[in-house]
Formats: sequence, structure tokens, C-alpha cells
Amino acid sequence: MLTKKQHELLMFIHERIKETGVSPSFDEMKEALDLASKSGIHRLITALEERGFIRRLAHRARALEVVKLPEQATTAAPARGRAPFKPDVIEGGGHNRAPVAMNAANDVRELPLLGKIAAGTPIAAIQHETDRLFVPESMLGAGEHYLLEIEGDSMIEAGILNGDVVVIKRINQANSGEIVVALVEGEEATLKRLRKKGQSIALEPANRLYETRIFGPDQVEVQGKLVGLIRRYH
Repeated sequence: MLTKKQHELLMFIHERIKETGVSPSFDEMKEALDLASKSGIHRLITALEERGFIRRLAHRARALEVVKLPEQATTAAPARGRAPFKPDVIEGGGHNRAPVAMNAANDVRELPLLGKIAAGTPIAAIQHETDRLFVPESMLGAGEHYLLEIEGDSMIEAGILNGDVVVIKRINQANSGEIVVALVEGEEATLKRLRKKGQSIALEPANRLYETRIFGPDQVEVQGKLVGLIRRYH
């Protein structure tokens, strides 16, 4: 749940980046929200960052990225001479999912949710569509993508938690160190960090309670790599 000022600032930043490609300055944010000092903007940005709505981009001035919008987004900050932002509300189909508020323009893409993934999950779990969700184009780029819901805690030290939805780009080759969807011996799909060691392939968890598994090159088939993550707060 965002406060009114947090919501106004988030929507103002979102609109400005969409219009100009650059996040607004602190002075512009202060003026738009009618605050007396920039310290209030600092506090609001920190709160939005802690809640996962924005991300600061390192080594770049005035660099903020909007990671997600609130589910009930309705209006932008009261920018001078500009009509309030009124996004369409798009229902996430199935499973009683809450509405997701996003633009109806070309900055979102509808992707299939292909079930859950964890070590030992049957391959059938990533072959059948269970839902469709809208994902920001800024998270995707070119190529085919799909979604999987995480089940388990084998990747928690990489910030991937049980119940998260991961955005996967469909590829069949990956670099050592990338987090991939790997099909093991044609039977089980798992999300792990891939390590290439000579002729062997290691699937490395991000949880010290789990062991790294080593396979021959013919035992592992890469089916995609992690490019994004969606987290819902209840």
C-alpha cells in the first residue's frame, strides 16, 4: 500500500520517463508534488525503492527506472498543464488474480504462464499454459518469452523466492553464470545458475542448504534464461 504522495511521485516519474525517456530531476519532482524541500523527495524515493516500485541505476545521474506500477494506479502527479494519467485496468486471467493496472498501449506484452518450476518438477509443468499476464516491454526486449511460478527455496540467495513469477527468454544456449531453465535428462525442469566446467555442466542453487549437481553435456538442455521477476505482496 502506497501513501498518496508515494503514489503521486511514482506516477509522475513513470509519465515523465514515458514522455522523454529521462527521469525527472529532484527539483521537478519537488515542484510537481508541491513539497517545500528535496529531502521529502529523497524520503519518497527511498520508500518506493524499498517497496520494489523503482530502481536507481548505478553510475548515472537522474537515473530512475520504474519496475512496476501499483495494482490500483489511477492518476499521475499533478504535473503542470497535463491531463491526469488514467491507465486501463487489465484483468490477469484465472486463479482469482488481482487486476493489474497498465497502459493499453504497446508498452506491455501478454505472456503465457506455463505452470510452476522447481527441482524435480515434471517437464509437463512447463508445457501447458495455466494463465496469461501482462509484462512491461522494458523487461523483455526482442525474442520469445514465457512465465513460470517459482516453487521452493533453492534460489533464495539470488533473490528468487517461493511464489515469485519469473520472466524467461526462450533460448537454447546460455553463458556460464546465467540463471536458466534447464531440462535434465528430458524429465525434470529446474531453475538454476548454469556453470560450464570443461565438458561438464553444473546446475548451481542459490541456497547453501542445497548441493550443486553435475551433469554431462548431453544430459542438460537449456530452455530459457531468466530476464526478469514479478513479485506480488499480499
